[in-house]
Amino acid sequence: MLNRKYLGLLFLCCSYLQGLAQAPLLKKDLLSPGNGHSLIKGFIGDKMKTSINNRVMEQDEDKVIKPFAVKTEKDFNDWRCEYWGKWMTSAVLASSYSPTHEHQDKLKRAVSKLLMTQSANGYIGTYTKDAELEGWDVWGRKYVLLGLISYYDLTKDKSALESAGKQLDYLIAETGRRNIKITDNGLDAIDGLSSNSILEPVVLMYERTGNRKYYDFAQGMVKNWSLPGKFAKNGLKLVEHGIEKLPPINVAAPKAYEMMSCFEGICELYRVSGDEKYLTAAQGFANSILTNERMIVGSGSNQELWSNGVKQQTELMQQPMETCVTTTWMKLCYQLLRLTGDSKWADELEISLYNALAGAQTPNGNWWSYFSPLSGERVPSTPQHEDVGLSCCVANGPRGLLLTPKWAVMKGQKSVYVNLYAPAEYSEMVNGANLKLNVLSDYPVADKITIDVNPDAPGVFTIALRIPSWSIENKFTVNDKNQSVMPGSYAKITRHWKKGDKIVFYPDLRGRILSAPSGAPQMAVMRGPVVLAIDNRMVKEQDSAVWLLPKPWDYGHTELAPAGYKGYVLNREDSEKDLKTKYVDLVPYRNKPDNVWMAFEVAFLMRPSHFFDHKEKMLVMCDYASAGNEFSADNLFRVWLPQPLFLRNAFVKDTWKITYPGKKERPVVPSN
Repeated sequence: MLNRKYLGLLFLCCSYLQGLAQAPLLKKDLLSPGNGHSLIKGFIGDKMKTSINNRVMEQDEDKVIKPFAVKTEKDFNDWRCEYWGKWMTSAVLASSYSPTHEHQDKLKRAVSKLLMTQSANGYIGTYTKDAELEGWDVWGRKYVLLGLISYYDLTKDKSALESAGKQLDYLIAETGRRNIKITDNGLDAIDGLSSNSILEPVVLMYERTGNRKYYDFAQGMVKNWSLPGKFAKNGLKLVEHGIEKLPPINVAAPKAYEMMSCFEGICELYRVSGDEKYLTAAQGFANSILTNERMIVGSGSNQELWSNGVKQQTELMQQPMETCVTTTWMKLCYQLLRLTGDSKWADELEISLYNALAGAQTPNGNWWSYFSPLSGERVPSTPQHEDVGLSCCVANGPRGLLLTPKWAVMKGQKSVYVNLYAPAEYSEMVNGANLKLNVLSDYPVADKITIDVNPDAPGVFTIALRIPSWSIENKFTVNDKNQSVMPGSYAKITRHWKKGDKIVFYPDLRGRILSAPSGAPQMAVMRGPVVLAIDNRMVKEQDSAVWLLPKPWDYGHTELAPAGYKGYVLNREDSEKDLKTKYVDLVPYRNKPDNVWMAFEVAFLMRPSHFFDHKEKMLVMCDYASAGNEFSADNLFRVWLPQPLFLRNAFVKDTWKITYPGKKERPVVPSN
């Protein structure tokens, strides 16, 4: 017979081992989000402020909660179930960045009111009892979980986490009782991707509770992706196809937003499992998006589907770059930035932020576009459910924008990483010191970035600054001493930092000419992370044809033209000069409209006849986010420029009619 003392020790050991089995095995991120004070100013700061004040915190919470109280939804036309969670996650980001008593009270009311709709069995949803697990129901439960988890993370209110647990417990129990696989649930048109995207909050719940049941449920879902299913006869195979870097258009049903949401879950599963195949799959999938789908302004999709957008982007697309896709692409890049520490993903976040995302928001921040064209006009989203007064994209856009403080400055081991060079103030704890960084710049309008470094006590630590991959010629100094830097990486400066130290960085903001990836005779211009466009407020229709050629132009080729022929410019490739990137001079334009952020005069070439009278014509190009920002049928723009560009036909009119087919009137921003 065992001594009671040994029995006690055995019991303690068993309890300890059981605890280890329950506790999440967290895979540490290489970079973690900034959690100190941040104040972002300038163009992006203004966008965030107007979004918080005029969209997020102006939301009537009762409108997004009422569908959960009445529970009348039944099928694939019903997704009011997503709005509360989308709004709550953006409201949490807003309150985290700009904490006020009013913001905190609003969030608390919205959570309290939602929890009052929770059924005794744990269900929080908008579907009728006999329609549960139909249509978008599981998708909506995902957003409820994300909203409750984000609120718990902000406030540590255990009631939110407990209610989320009841919601998830009910889903697991009910799918088990009815022998329903999540893989086989949801909409057949998109192979159930919407339901499978619940993977992300399932893993997040495991991280916060240590409940092994959630981990097993998540792993079971992903295992079923590899097996033949109700919708995907050969299996979804998201992990396998991600590892293979299969073009996204060939992965499952090519619904862009929902597919990326599933890969967000794969990133979370990697964190708790440490299984390298998940990270390999997520990286492979994201890199395949870059190769095949990500368009010049940092988003993808046409008609909400993957579309080989890299090559198709120069064509007139009907419903390009859904804002939900932009936001989710940014969230996936943020995941990969945290997991890998690769500055490439910060480059991608910056391009999406300054272009596709900023351009989709209305100037006063109260509304968003559903789609973002590269040619035509900007059109505000229509409300998809009049009773709620929202669309998926209007609810989702702020989530991408308000994510910015999380990646602008990040933390590593005894280090801080500066990813965003907008004017800002940051404070972070690093190696025991409270470090204050003051970013003084008008970037990306101006090319000088000064960072004042002020730790509260001198100490040795690392400050890493992102050197964008497009920034080829750089000047970088610390206390006036030159430092060597490598494009497409972090410049990591480890030294004994003290108050008053100064970093100065001059990135390469020359205008870059990009040729169409499809080989079409079209070109575009970027300046740093910003895509430029022509806008009919500054470029008028006229009977001229122009070419975009890098200078210096080659005048008067006597070997090709008879003597005396002046002003002839040979239109040729510069392959013999081994120019990987072509540059064009950009001269700041002073007479831009008040609501245009930046504008430049660009020299184009006019070639009215063979050898004669070739001359320069200056056209104005502005930043993509400002192009068309009157959101009217009269304000037209375009990014990709045919060579030559006939200015009489430069702008495509009435594109709202293909963006919203069947609508008799052009959509407008709702008055309320």
